[in-house]
Amino acid sequence: MRMRTALAPLGAMTLLAGLAFQAGAEPRNTVIMQGLDKVTARVSTFEAAIDQPVSFGALTITPRHCDRTPPEEAPESAAFLEIWEQKRGDEEALSLFNGWMFASSPALSALEHPVYDVWVLECVDREAGTAAPAEETNEQ
Repeated sequence: MRMRTALAPLGAMTLLAGLAFQAGAEPRNTVIMQGLDKVTARVSTFEAAIDQPVSFGALTITPRHCDRTPPEEAPESAAFLEIWEQKRGDEEALSLFNGWMFASSPALSALEHPVYDVWVLECVDREAGTAAPAEETNEQ
């Protein structure tokens, strides 16, 4: 028990060090994400500009911030996302996720939903109006 107590601060410091990349990270204006529809087994790749909502099934995803580490550091992208679900017949959307997602560790902060999985692939800079169209793949 004493060993666990002694290692707890070390674990917290390791987590904070991993998140400290934000200090040297460069903000980007577009998030590239992938989503899995578990019912149809379809994987879709889509982009969203900062503060511009994008739909994936019944979900509305709005990226609020996106950072990418500089080229001389280990590659990492992190995006702050707000994810809402609008169910048919409901007037009010339900907030499902509000937080940071990391491209290198999607399970660290994941959307927990019975039908959809969403994860961040990369943060990039795009000029206005040049977002790539959504791409759908069927990976099995």
